Amino acid sequence: MSQETDRAQHDAAPAPWWRTAAERFWQMLPDRVDRRVVAAAWATFVVQVAIVGTGGLVRLTASGLGCPTWPRCTPESFVNTPEMGIHGVIEFGNRLLTFVLVAVAIITFLFVVRMRRTRPDLFWLALIIGLYVPIQAVIGGITVLTNLNPYVVGLHYFASVVLVAFATIFVARVYSSPGLRRQIVPRGVGLLAHVTSVAVVVTVLVGILVTGAGPHAGDAGAARNGLNPELMQHLHSWPAYATLALTLILLVMSWRGPLRRWVLMLLAVEGAQIAVGLWQARTGLPIVLVNIHMVLAVLLVAAMTAVVMHLKAAMPSGASVDGAAAPDAVPAGSPAPGLRTSTQ
Repeated sequence: MSQETDRAQHDAAPAPWWRTAAERFWQMLPDRVDRRVVAAAWATFVVQVAIVGTGGLVRLTASGLGCPTWPRCTPESFVNTPEMGIHGVIEFGNRLLTFVLVAVAIITFLFVVRMRRTRPDLFWLALIIGLYVPIQAVIGGITVLTNLNPYVVGLHYFASVVLVAFATIFVARVYSSPGLRRQIVPRGVGLLAHVTSVAVVVTVLVGILVTGAGPHAGDAGAARNGLNPELMQHLHSWPAYATLALTLILLVMSWRGPLRRWVLMLLAVEGAQIAVGLWQARTGLPIVLVNIHMVLAVLLVAAMTAVVMHLKAAMPSGASVDGAAAPDAVPAGSPAPGLRTSTQ
């Protein structure tokens, strides 16, 4: 009898405060795409683009070795010292932004963790971005430890390009419904979009080599990659103009379809990128224009990613694929209240 009494008293005992707090916190997290998730998705995109701009500022002001070591700023200090001057301030300020990226990544992951079964796409994208951020920080540290090796610096930039692409995918999927997806454009349009995306990647990669050959090394003592800067500028223009030509053809082919506005956005970014590229080449590569050009490059990748993401749309619940029933299709969900899906 006493054992039953003890068990009843144990069951009636209040739960520990930390468990109650954890349960309340868990219930506060979104269980569907709401405005908090949308805001987190856009915050992820904005901070990933912003870090490219601040990283470009570090390089273009010759502050790449403002903190001469990593992870400390100096062998004795984690923060910059007054003796390091403005270069130390700029480099350390850029390092601090990594913590902003980490905070946004953690918050975004928490906002989708309850949806891991209904929206596994958002869960895995948030997880990938969250894990990628510290990897990117380590690559940044290696650039310092290798005395700004131009190829490592280029890898550091391209890692940001990939992160911006993932952030764009995340934003696009937040606005779309879950479930199986089907292509909503003609096969030729889809194929041309993928060919254009390859041209975009080639343009960015050649641009990275151009920057590695140019005058903005990040530090007066940093090495260059040894390529001819003038020749590389001409080579860089070839895939850029090929991308423009492919985009114009893609616009004509998709003019009457749902892809038109996304291709127009891509074309607008390309026009701005080409204009700034020509302007900077003819004015001696001023740092303001070079930094704008670097940011526009990742926005170009984002626009191209958005085009590719809108080649398909979620299928209605219970729809079929090639005439066969799709019993495993996830029921279509709803985007944030008051927001239209980007695939409509």
